[in-house]
Amino acid sequence: MKMKTAQAMVEIMVKEGIKTAFGIPGAGINPVYQFLDKAPIEHFTMRHEEACVHAADGYQRAKHEIALAICSQGPGATNFITGLYSAFIDSMPVLAVVGQANTTQLKQEPFQCVDMPDMVKTVTKKAWCVMKPEDLPGIMNEAFYLMREGRPGPVLIEMPLDVQNAQFDFDIDSYVPREVPVVKPNLDEIKKAVAMMKEAKNPVIIMGGGCFIAECTKEVVELAEALNVPVITTYQAKGGIPEEHPLNAGHVGIQVGQPIGNKIFLDSDFVLAIGNRFSDRHTGALGVYRGDRKFVHINIAPQQIGLVFQPDLGIVSDAKLAVEALLAEVKAQGVKFDAENTKKLPELRKQLARKTDYDCAPMMPHRVFQEVNEAFDDETYFTAGCGITQIWGGQLQKINKPCKYLPSGGAGTLGFEVPAAFGVKVARPDCDTVTVVGDFGLTFMGEEIAVATAFKKPIIVVVVNNAYLGLILQNQKGYGFEYGVEMPYNQDGTIDYVKLGEAYGCVAERVFSPEELKDALVRAKASTKASGRPYLIDAICIKTQLCDMGGAINAIASKAPQD
Repeated sequence: MKMKTAQAMVEIMVKEGIKTAFGIPGAGINPVYQFLDKAPIEHFTMRHEEACVHAADGYQRAKHEIALAICSQGPGATNFITGLYSAFIDSMPVLAVVGQANTTQLKQEPFQCVDMPDMVKTVTKKAWCVMKPEDLPGIMNEAFYLMREGRPGPVLIEMPLDVQNAQFDFDIDSYVPREVPVVKPNLDEIKKAVAMMKEAKNPVIIMGGGCFIAECTKEVVELAEALNVPVITTYQAKGGIPEEHPLNAGHVGIQVGQPIGNKIFLDSDFVLAIGNRFSDRHTGALGVYRGDRKFVHINIAPQQIGLVFQPDLGIVSDAKLAVEALLAEVKAQGVKFDAENTKKLPELRKQLARKTDYDCAPMMPHRVFQEVNEAFDDETYFTAGCGITQIWGGQLQKINKPCKYLPSGGAGTLGFEVPAAFGVKVARPDCDTVTVVGDFGLTFMGEEIAVATAFKKPIIVVVVNNAYLGLILQNQKGYGFEYGVEMPYNQDGTIDYVKLGEAYGCVAERVFSPEELKDALVRAKASTKASGRPYLIDAICIKTQLCDMGGAINAIASKAPQD
């Protein structure tokens, strides 16, 4: 039967499982909106196009369900790029749909015409411009397949206006979503990995963010327990093993790493790395990181094996299937370790924990995270963007369940925090959703607090207000100068974040001491549940406190006072 292309697109989205959309209507995409209005897809109108993608990204991270980000053409569409990059580098599937001028005008430089597929080709798995109505079903079929296949990621579909309005023969019953193949491990390689491990004295397991995507954190912990070896988590896998689990060895890294993680890793001689990328913030100086250790790297994407350095053995596989195969082989061979480092882990966690119980006012940022840790339960979701606040969050927040701490990891995007938290709250309305953001970072996409207010999705925003670009200050000090990073007006009342929050519909307050913050967090939890309105807490902190970091995992400089 005859059907408008715009209608066919929406019907395919529904059949592929799209239930939620984050978008901004516009003249270049309104034909699709006409049919979204009639579809069983809940739509949230955002305040900035970049936020549409971040919200869809946050929704995916919290629910493991693809959402739609949709907007018009031109500068609206180009605003998608940062969000697509953030989702792409963290392997998050997002369906991005943007409008376009008529196909007959594409070479004439019409109003708001820009070649989006060409612009986003490095930050999507693939992008298309639908030039003919009959091409749409095949394009969407491939798009949904690519988002889910292998290493997941976003795609973009550009829809010229005349194509949206054109009619063609289409029956939704003829559309069949493609099955995504499961990548199974080579069992000979699994046996080889276990044989290599048996030769080690101090092996460790690295749990990467891919274990969240494959939903196999439980199996990784079970493998570690069978072997009796420590589990080190990457930043993206924070919460994959409970904080007090006897085998939890914390994070490794030169910024968001923890002293215990770096120590246990440096003492290791064999590394089983599962679903990670060996990113530079994790490894630091490669010579130190690699040392004389043997590495087995498991990743679903073949191009990730050897991308940073060549492991001794690479296994291309779905993480869950690989871990299950390893567990079966380990049990069959009765492999179990009795390393001294493993025995010492519970005590080492206490000895090497960073200090957070500072009582001063203005507050040490570390104390903000202590109060946040104590205020919220294990079902709470957190989002994080970038900067020194993100680093403190990675170092100091205690997360006991997978997929509860949801940061912009690979991109480190200022502006991810608030819209991603909104997307999480849409996905998980019954759980507290919190973003801890710097005072500067809040001004990137902070307008999306108004969206949370409008739709009664009460997120909690904790502002670590140090009136500085803290991480850039720390970087500049390495060069011996300071310029353009002080923002005294963020604390002296010139710029008032309480009034900003209130203008966006928040309940908001400013606090100066740990006791005030503790009480404010209690009020925030009660208020959001009672009123359905977001809550913003402006926590005034010491201005120039730096974070622990370094260029190599054996050379992390401590910057916080220890007494």
